[in-house]
Amino acid sequence: MEYKDYYTILGVEKSASQADIKKAYRALAKKYHPDKNKGDKAAEDKFKDISEAYEVLGEEAKRKQYDQLGANWRQFQNAGAGGGQYYGQPGGFNEADYSDMFGGGGGGGFSDFFQQFFSGGGGAGFGQAAGGRTRTRKGQDYKADLELSLTEAYTGTSRLINLNNQQLRITTKPGVAHGQQLRINGKGGPAAGGGAPGDLYIDIRVHPDPRFERRGDDLYTTLQLDMFTAILGGQAQVNTMSGQLKLTIPKGTQAGKTLRLRGKGMPVYGKADQFGDLYVKIEVNLPTDLSAEERQLLEKLRDIRQAKAV
Repeated sequence: MEYKDYYTILGVEKSASQADIKKAYRALAKKYHPDKNKGDKAAEDKFKDISEAYEVLGEEAKRKQYDQLGANWRQFQNAGAGGGQYYGQPGGFNEADYSDMFGGGGGGGFSDFFQQFFSGGGGAGFGQAAGGRTRTRKGQDYKADLELSLTEAYTGTSRLINLNNQQLRITTKPGVAHGQQLRINGKGGPAAGGGAPGDLYIDIRVHPDPRFERRGDDLYTTLQLDMFTAILGGQAQVNTMSGQLKLTIPKGTQAGKTLRLRGKGMPVYGKADQFGDLYVKIEVNLPTDLSAEERQLLEKLRDIRQAKAV
């Protein structure tokens, strides 16, 4: 069984703070996330290693256990998961229910090293702690998808799901993102021998919205303008997630220009009264059914502009 240097995997020093570890994990998870590296087995393996490393170093009790293990890991391995010296206590996450993770973590897909030393989820069973005491492993973790519209992601919502003949209400906060993962402690599979049950992981799936494109906490949309409003300026109605808004169009607005509406994007997840921005790209519609009079007026305007340019 290969020893895993979790600090090296996350690219941090052993003295790194919990905040530094979380920052390093999020940066690497974004880079190697399977959704961004479809079909790349190396990236997939890297993502699993990153998730496993954060599973341990991101939680102080497991990190302390891992640090204590240190150079003694070979003796621990030779003793087997069920015997010899054991540091710390087995168990899963200690975070509150409904906490979110960046697509990583979870009980499945971890290495033999993790499974042996940290009882990292999946399957029930027993081992022997120091002194021959029997310890139990967690039950199996469950996973489920929760599909939301962009509006539901904006406002937050709740859904009832059926799990093991039991109804469970899942609540999401405003600003939840596609690919985000929620965890509900103790709602996974039961463990044999009275051990702690596994956890339930909810993968968020936000459906595309034809009106907006989401990029982080910002939203992008397009606004169709007639050429007269674009040239002369005026006002136009633009869709936002909180309803229609009257937007002032400056004189001489060019096609392709982007206007920024501060605070009209998505809520910042977990931060009250903070929002991203809404970016409105202008598209100008040119008339195709000009009357003879309109054509004459436009030709006259053209002639005036050309004469002025001479």
